[in-house]
Amino acid sequence: MVHVMELNPARFEDTLIDGGPSLNLDGLLIKPTAATPRRLPDVTASLHEEHLPQGISETEDEKRQHWFVGSIDQGTTSSRFLIFNGEGDPVASHQIEFENLYPKSGWHEHDPHVLVSSVEECIEGAMRKFVDLGYSKSDIRAIGITNQRETTVVWDNVTGEPLHNAIVWPDTRTSALVRELKSRDESDSLKDLCGLPLSTYPSSVKLLWLLQNVEAVKQAYDQGRLAFGTVDSWLIYKLNGGAKAEKPVHVTDSTNASRTMFVNIHTLQYDDKLLGFFGIDKTKVKLPKIVPSSDPECFGKVASGPLINVPIAGCLGDQSSALVGQCGFNPGQAKNTYGTGCFLLYNVGTEPVISKYGLLATVAYDFGGGRKPVYALEGSIAVAGSGVKFLMDNLGFIKNSSEISTLAESVPDNGGVVFVTAFSGLFAPYWIDDAKGTLFGVTHHTNKGHIARATLEATCYQTRAILEAMEKDSKHKLESLAVDGGLSNSDLCMQTQADITGIPVDRPRMRETTALGAAIAAGLATGVWRELEDLKQVNRNGRKVFQPQMEKAKADKMFKKWEQAVEMSRGWCQDQ
Repeated sequence: MVHVMELNPARFEDTLIDGGPSLNLDGLLIKPTAATPRRLPDVTASLHEEHLPQGISETEDEKRQHWFVGSIDQGTTSSRFLIFNGEGDPVASHQIEFENLYPKSGWHEHDPHVLVSSVEECIEGAMRKFVDLGYSKSDIRAIGITNQRETTVVWDNVTGEPLHNAIVWPDTRTSALVRELKSRDESDSLKDLCGLPLSTYPSSVKLLWLLQNVEAVKQAYDQGRLAFGTVDSWLIYKLNGGAKAEKPVHVTDSTNASRTMFVNIHTLQYDDKLLGFFGIDKTKVKLPKIVPSSDPECFGKVASGPLINVPIAGCLGDQSSALVGQCGFNPGQAKNTYGTGCFLLYNVGTEPVISKYGLLATVAYDFGGGRKPVYALEGSIAVAGSGVKFLMDNLGFIKNSSEISTLAESVPDNGGVVFVTAFSGLFAPYWIDDAKGTLFGVTHHTNKGHIARATLEATCYQTRAILEAMEKDSKHKLESLAVDGGLSNSDLCMQTQADITGIPVDRPRMRETTALGAAIAAGLATGVWRELEDLKQVNRNGRKVFQPQMEKAKADKMFKKWEQAVEMSRGWCQDQ
């Protein structure tokens, strides 16, 4: 005889068991309801203990179900904190959008204090929800950090105060500086050392601009008290207590360090030739120590707040973190993240591949512990979700970004409109710094729906261009593309992506893969997961695959029109 016990404690938010399987223990059927938390009540644990060896109350899989790892996801437009269980499912989260600053055309800044305060507020919000579920801080093994890359922060190493607003990754104020740097004889040799082309994108040119144009930064540099870092370094420094800490923590992981253009991609150490090219004297600026992406000690501990003394054990740049969150651990696997920008990473294994076709060589992840770093080819698109935000905020086409698909579906096609969304120039594989956003094919027939559809298609076209470059570099055609990020929620955009590229697009049900990647890095360092093999089933359920439906000839014709538009968008930013 089977007895059914309905367990229904207080209702709460966030992801729970979602009607998962019932648990049958010696005739007692524990049937989860919509409000049943994943942690089993003590009555079931006591029954189960009778069937385990003496001294053991839970199997390893059962322990993993209520080990938790926190993840800070600090992005371009918002900060978030999520708490994952040992199966990789989010159980609590909190998100805050913050103000982006655009003081001049082409300039893009963040207030460094706001980056920190927004993260702290998210931690407090998520922890309140976590505690409401019946858990406590002691249930969280560690936290990881994932962050927008290249964004540059400078601060006074003595006071811990920022010396300027952070310069954000798509900022183009350095365009003239980049043209001057490209004219130097030795500029052609840099990519073989660091994997990155000279552009407005990496942190190096942002720091150089600050040294040349901001007196407080130049003065701190001359006095040897200037500290430099990307957002991960700044957050880790402040979360550990900043300048007030007994031993201030100033580190970065290999994935973020590889985006500065100061680091040798082969050795993952600062390179004197690269620093010399940019005129950086490392005795005058405190550069963050480069450490693995997963480590139980290097990143320190949270100094205050609801997570006080919880170790920070993982750190990954956001795009590397998304690859880890998609479990892209094998060479040949790739993911595309449709966020503010769009970033396609392709795992190439334990040796870097220097692209000949406009892509970047970057670190996919570096988990330490005797493991070799893993590298990736990357294609970076400056504008994806920010194009939708432009239509919403600047042109008033929609009131909420989720409405973009409905507007685009109000017309059967783009009506001949092509939108080169080069608000920050064009990144991979074109690297055109002097392009501006340009609409082609506008007629009296054109309406908002055509422009909305053309905005979504712009990201899909650039993704195809990147995939073609990756095929040339790797000599391998990708068989499917794993996707995530906010814009991947649009079925229209994902179907268009499959049609334009001619390959299946694979979207997970749980799309918080960027945050999950940082949680995985922290969990690997603290025993939540022992090896990558333990993660093979994480985030595999409920995936949706978009199969190509468009005839190849039509897709090729549309892409050819896009390439024509790209060529015609060149030259708008040239000095008169």
